[in-house]
Parts: sequence; C-alpha cells; structure tokens
Amino acid sequence: MPLGTLDRTPPPFFKQGPSALSKLIFFSALALFLMVADTRLKISQPLRTIAATALYPVQWLLMQPIYFAKNASAYVSTVKSAQQTEDEARQKLALQALRSNQVEYLTLENNRLRKLLALREQLSVSAQPAEVLYDAADPYTRKIIVDRGLAQGIEAGSPVVDESGVLGQVTRVYPMVSEVTLVIDRDHAIPVLNTRTGARSVAYGDPVTQGGSLEMRFMPANADVLAGDVLTTSGVDGIYPPGLPVARVTKVERRADSAFARIHCTPLALALGARHVMVLQPQRGMIPAPPTDEKASPETKRKGRP
Repeated sequence: MPLGTLDRTPPPFFKQGPSALSKLIFFSALALFLMVADTRLKISQPLRTIAATALYPVQWLLMQPIYFAKNASAYVSTVKSAQQTEDEARQKLALQALRSNQVEYLTLENNRLRKLLALREQLSVSAQPAEVLYDAADPYTRKIIVDRGLAQGIEAGSPVVDESGVLGQVTRVYPMVSEVTLVIDRDHAIPVLNTRTGARSVAYGDPVTQGGSLEMRFMPANADVLAGDVLTTSGVDGIYPPGLPVARVTKVERRADSAFARIHCTPLALALGARHVMVLQPQRGMIPAPPTDEKASPETKRKGRP
C-alpha cells in the first residue's frame, strides 16, 4: 500500500456526540416547554401525586428523628415549666393560708376587743386594758403575766376580766408587769352567787381533776343547784364587783355516803386562751370600813355593874 493513501490524523480518543451548546439549547427548550405545558395543562400533577405517595414512607421515616428531638425538647421544657408553676402555686397557697389564718386570728381578736369595750362601758368601776404576755413558768399553778404594773397604777388584789367573765385576780405587782392568778388555780377562791336561786357560795379552783374548772365545796347534798346554773360574783368579798359572770354548773354529784355535794363548774372566761383583758379597780375602795369597837359608855358600864 502506498504511503500516500494512509490517513495521517490520529483517531479520536473519545466518541464525539452533539456539542455542549446544542445540548444546552435542547434541554432549555424542553424545560421551557414542560413549564408552559404544566402551567396550562397540569400534566405533571398526576406524576407529582404518584411520586409524593411513593416517597411518603421514606419521608416519614426520615422525619421521625427530627420529630423525636422536637418532642423531647418540648417535653423537657413543659416538665420544667409545670414544676416551676407548681412551686409558685405552692408558695402562693402557703402565703394565702398564712394570711387566712392571720385574718381569722385578727377577726377573733377584734371581736374580743369589741366585747371588752362593751364590757368596760357596762362596768361602774374604773378599768384599764392589758395584754397577756405569757404564762407563768410554774407548772403547778395557773397564772399569767400581763403588761401592766405599778407604773400604770395596778394594785394587788385587782380583779381581772375578759369579754366573757372573771379571769382571775392580780396577786403580785411589779414595776412594769403584774402576775394574775386565774380562777382555776387550786389556791384561788371567789365568792359566787347562783343567779337562779340567789344562794351565795364560794367557788374554788380545781385545775387537776376536770382539766381547768371550778368546784363549789361544802355545799349540802340537798342544795338547790342544777346543771346549767350560772354563777356570778356576789360582791361580798370587797374585791370583785357584783354581777360579773364567773362560771356555769356542769355536773352535780350527790352521794349517799357524804353530807356534801360535789359541784363542778366550767369558767365562762377563757382561762387558758385569753389575750386581752381588763384590770378593774378593787371594790374595797368603794366600801365603807367596818365599824370599830368603841369604848363602852358610862351608862353601859353602870348597867353592867352588879
């Protein structure tokens, strides 16, 4: 073969096809056609529906970690918010309960003070208010300490009452405070009058057997005393003004082997819960002194001679 007949150009290494510009023009025209056709004829809507239906399980599976992370974050934030809300609600509830208790206490104290003021207007003797500071330290007595003393003109023996009745008597006076022995103290005695029968007697403190009560001692077994009788001060002792409520008879025991009846009474005053009281002036300042023994007259002496 002659050398002139041979093609001296090297063969193409890659198979040549349409040019890149031709491809760009073709696919651009196709895309434009499809967009116009989809806008006008909605030809891609069924394809989209089929593709979305087919790919939904894959999409749901791939979205689960994201949903789980969001739900976990929301759950944690919700739990924290609920705990914080619960703590705030508990604090508000405790504060409201405290305020409610204070309101009840203030209402009770206000009612007692009003009754004390009304009692002060009814009393014919001078009185001054006092506040109970604390109970006496002796466990075998029933005494309280009030915030009035010598500086306020308190005298030993002054009666002490609350809004319901006689509470006790001042037994010791200090410069700024006073000691009050309650009517339920075992060493305390107070002359009383039965408002139903008018019979006078003496009520003694009996703090042990009845848990803070009074007892009328040395009353005959046939004495006209019934449960429910109200006892008031008789005023014969020169200390307590007459007519102050003292106690109510709760139990009468009459035994055949005893000549005396056992009569138990409940004090009308708040012997173990008083907060504000009235200290009265002792009645002895308004009672004339008893007559003194005078020397016998000469006529009496002559009559008395044999």
